[in-house]
Amino acid sequence: MMRASTTVFTVTNVTESAAYYRDKLGFDVAFEYGDPTFYIGLCSGEVTLHLVAAAKAPRPPGHGAVSIFVDDVDALHADLVKRGAKVLKAPKDYDYGLRDFDVADLDGNMIFFGMESKKSS
Repeated sequence: MMRASTTVFTVTNVTESAAYYRDKLGFDVAFEYGDPTFYIGLCSGEVTLHLVAAAKAPRPPGHGAVSIFVDDVDALHADLVKRGAKVLKAPKDYDYGLRDFDVADLDGNMIFFGMESKKSS
């Protein structure tokens, strides 16, 4: 039985990327691994993300994506804009039932933040 998962993003510079996730997206650094560090775990609430340095990964940086469900997408959007995150679009209601917006990390990995839409179908 499956019970949890963690998205792993390949990044060019794991230290700079961790700082972006911490300072611009509001994640906490849960752990760092390697000497020098090449793998970092991040968390925010019940969400975990891991970052791996491109030199240690089979995938190129910038090809990952994750959807994260939040309680208040508009408040989060305002906070991330204020923090200077790479917000690609404002929150919008979509016919698939979500209100969401897109953010990119330093390498172009995509993070979609969303919540159930209040807009009636």
